[in-house]
Amino acid sequence: MDLEKTIRNLQRNEWEVSYFETAAEASAYLDSKIDGRTVGFGDSETLRTMGVPEMLAKHNTVYCPIGIHDDEEFAKVTRQCLSTDIFLTSVNAIAETGQMVNIDGTGNRVAGSIFGHEKVYMVAGVNKIAPTLDDAIWRVRNVAAPKNTAKFGYKTPCAIKGDKCYDCHAPRRICNLLAVYMQKMNGMDVEVVLVGEELGF
Repeated sequence: MDLEKTIRNLQRNEWEVSYFETAAEASAYLDSKIDGRTVGFGDSETLRTMGVPEMLAKHNTVYCPIGIHDDEEFAKVTRQCLSTDIFLTSVNAIAETGQMVNIDGTGNRVAGSIFGHEKVYMVAGVNKIAPTLDDAIWRVRNVAAPKNTAKFGYKTPCAIKGDKCYDCHAPRRICNLLAVYMQKMNGMDVEVVLVGEELGF
């Protein structure tokens, strides 16, 4: 994993990049930057582990779907997340060549990350970094997706076997949308927050 190359290529693709050695430092940074705002979250094991939703809820109005298992409540909260000032999510993989990749079941994370907010923060541990875009896509499908599906308790082939994507047609498949972020979207203020720890899937 070449961290310097990854940061350099992300910046070349117009992403603002901040790097922190620890999750605690990254959380403190986000806490200092976001105050008195409406804040939405994409479902993220990384942000949950870091305690960011609870931290920001002390001085912001937070809408967070993390941990919600009721379908109606999840739909309600994720819609609220799309109209907030700030949106935070993670990414499933980052290529050293400067692209990022997310996979989504309902599309709420990707929707929130590409349009409509004053500021978007995309937070990821260095375990998400892959050498090439092809490697990043492979990681998303065969590492991140099976672990995320198992986290939700869904009975898909990848969750049951835990080894790879089976390109299934299960009702609870979470691999319905694959998004590749080639460069920063026009008119969007997006900051990639990299953390020198293993975080999320």
